[in-house]
Amino acid sequence: MALDVLTMGRVGVDIYPQQSGVGLAEVTSFAKYLGGSPTNVAVAAARYGRRAAVVTKTGADPFGEFVRTALAGYGVDTAHVGVSAGLPTPVTFCEIFPPDDFPLYFYRFPKAPDLDIAAEELDLDAVRSAAVFWMTGTGLCEEPSRSATLAALQARGRRAHTVFDLDWRPMFWTDEPRPYYERALAHATVAVGNIDECEVATGERDPYAAAQALLSAGVELAVVKQGPRGVLAVHRHGAVVEQPPVPVEVVNGLGAGDAFGGALVHGLLAGWRLDRVIAFANAAGAHVAGQLACSDAMPTEAEVKERLKAVDVQ
Repeated sequence: MALDVLTMGRVGVDIYPQQSGVGLAEVTSFAKYLGGSPTNVAVAAARYGRRAAVVTKTGADPFGEFVRTALAGYGVDTAHVGVSAGLPTPVTFCEIFPPDDFPLYFYRFPKAPDLDIAAEELDLDAVRSAAVFWMTGTGLCEEPSRSATLAALQARGRRAHTVFDLDWRPMFWTDEPRPYYERALAHATVAVGNIDECEVATGERDPYAAAQALLSAGVELAVVKQGPRGVLAVHRHGAVVEQPPVPVEVVNGLGAGDAFGGALVHGLLAGWRLDRVIAFANAAGAHVAGQLACSDAMPTEAEVKERLKAVDVQ
């Protein structure tokens, strides 16, 4: 059967400190979790009962084995997870300074396997047939992943729902990103990003101006995440939704955006009204922000609905 959600891009192992409020030099214990933004989105979608898979690569090492085992345990298809034998599976460390400071330290050297995906390795039938195809800005940062990501978008043919997670990670880039973001936007039907990411893609920091610029670039739905100011969503056909944040005592904000993404695609696939989709996605993000892990913390639909009830949102 065709997949509900096929994501493409970054995967790795998150090494999170078990102590909050101290730097890595003082941390004494860690736990490991499945990580990588598009990977977490696939996990989140699977939690809602969606048939999900991720196009990515690991190294031929124990961490690569962990990635496959973890994905299978979350119900995510591993058929499109390849191996780059000469490259190590990436690890990412973070520091936890709630409520809004979570520095990341990426170990993706000499090259991350998920950036070693070549166009000829893609299953383009799976890309075309998935109800949602989700790609990220990181996949555009270098070759051969850049050409593979653009080839997948070209094969997709702007079928709904083709989602571009703007996902700006400046430490991964040596080229000017704007031209590649523009090429990807021309193939996408949905764009999702925070203010900084929207500025990289469009040059605009004002949320409404950024949303309009994304629509002008070709997408049908622009979702602008504004942190403590909530979320703005604008559809080409005129619908505008402004959703305030769901209150939460933040433990680790790093997985909230991925939870938002998985919930967003779940709502789009369910055919909900835009206001319901964004409210649901907001609540899913808040759920994960209140916990330490990312992938392990992805909620079920029932858990999100309970959080919505607590803030009187249906």
